[in-house]
Amino acid sequence: MKFYVIGIDDNQQQYFSPEIKEVISAHTVFSGGARHHEIAEPFLPQEYIWIDIVVPLKNVFQQYQSYDEIVVFASGDPLFFGFANTIQREMPEAEIMLYPSFNSLQMLAHRLVLPYQDMHIVSLTGRPWLKFDQALIEGQSKIGVLTDNKEHIPWAIAERMLEYGYDNYIMNIGELLGNKEKERVSTLELKDVVGKTFQFPNNLILIKTKTRNRPFGIPESDFHLLNGRAKMITKMPIRLLSLSMLDLRDKSVFWDVGFCTGSVSVEAKMQFPHLEVFAFEQRSEGTELMQNNARRFGTPGITSFIGDFTQSDTSGLPSPNAVFIGGHGGKMNEIVTKLTEVLTPNGIIVFNSVSDESRNMFLDAIENNGLKLEQSITIKVDDFNAIDVMKARKSLN
Repeated sequence: MKFYVIGIDDNQQQYFSPEIKEVISAHTVFSGGARHHEIAEPFLPQEYIWIDIVVPLKNVFQQYQSYDEIVVFASGDPLFFGFANTIQREMPEAEIMLYPSFNSLQMLAHRLVLPYQDMHIVSLTGRPWLKFDQALIEGQSKIGVLTDNKEHIPWAIAERMLEYGYDNYIMNIGELLGNKEKERVSTLELKDVVGKTFQFPNNLILIKTKTRNRPFGIPESDFHLLNGRAKMITKMPIRLLSLSMLDLRDKSVFWDVGFCTGSVSVEAKMQFPHLEVFAFEQRSEGTELMQNNARRFGTPGITSFIGDFTQSDTSGLPSPNAVFIGGHGGKMNEIVTKLTEVLTPNGIIVFNSVSDESRNMFLDAIENNGLKLEQSITIKVDDFNAIDVMKARKSLN
């Protein structure tokens, strides 16, 4: 099966090269979105078949199976988060002839006369916030953003950035790029984007105006604390040692059980912003503490749950590669049992023991559940009691 994939912009009077015109005239089966159909229709032969690209895509590809060759119209560069990628994924044996145009972020950079070879690109088109949050935390100097017309509109993006303290960017917005009559480019402060609507399709280029502090190791005195109790927070040296033992650089999903102030989750997200972080706490005060600390240190994307972890429904969550147990409430064995059921093979659990009793509880729990104690380091901070930072690993079998 063969696809001819033609990239177009929003120009209602589209220019096609003689080669593309020949491709169009030699075929009868075409496909694309409603907007593509409207733009391409004047160039189509009198008797043609059009297959709308709408979800679910499974139905679209079932229709494709009836034909040997199809001409597809797509936006911009079809290999740039585009439909050519979808064809490769769904029909890897298909042959693709590609006729790309500029993608929308290139077009916006052109309108701004902005060099874009160093631009970090994020797609929020029907995707979660994770990659966007990562780019913010990393402090990327130039972020190109593909939006959608639902959750990830310019207003919502600006609002999220301001909520977590990322007011150190200006936003360039391109609307209906390529449409000679209606396209518009704006450069605005984030506060001026909130509450404002923009024509769709649109996209953004965020440009950093100053560097936001991103410490390696957050002093515990900087956190909002549970009732002001400094002893209820994992101290910075112990927190960093724990994260080191969790080996989070090559992990993707991190669970923090008994997060209290949220210091471990916040530090994990700050140092390893690619992580999906899920945090659990029994105390109801945890909700406000996590929100306040995540906003204070600019770590969006931490999902928190309140309630007894052993009774929580975690079936809808992705399986963790790494887990930190910050509190157990006397239910260590139940917690480790539940974690072992969902922990990925070779996954890691780290626990900080403050007493011989809690150390023995953890050792018994991992033995009961077939985990192996891989490392134990004793550390003492100031005049506090010595703490054993212990690392257990689930086998590959």
